[in-house]
Amino acid sequence: MTTDATEAWEIWHNPSCSKSRAALSALRAAGHDVVVRAYLDHPPTAEELTEMLRRLGLEPWEVARSREAHEAGIDLPREVGARAAWIEALAAHPRAIQRPIVTTPDGGALVVRDTETLDRITG
Repeated sequence: MTTDATEAWEIWHNPSCSKSRAALSALRAAGHDVVVRAYLDHPPTAEELTEMLRRLGLEPWEVARSREAHEAGIDLPREVGARAAWIEALAAHPRAIQRPIVTTPDGGALVVRDTETLDRITG
């Protein structure tokens, strides 16, 4: 079955992350057509990250992995004035982006870090 990109689920996936693997497996088991983006191999641009943050309704520091951000030297204030710098830093250091991020066909997006969120999107 061919799925229009606007109707597809997408996962920003890190295959070495157990939560990312679990989310991908659950989405597929629920019968969803899933576009897999290996975001470490194909990092999002600043524009893509900005759009994803809009869909998530989050600020960039809210999707940053603390340890990885620190290791990448991302030491920015968590305030609106530093938003653009955060986005550029995360685009340059995708390991610091929380995972997995899943987009839904209705235009939404979620960071799927817990069982409750995964259950909500897989039905």
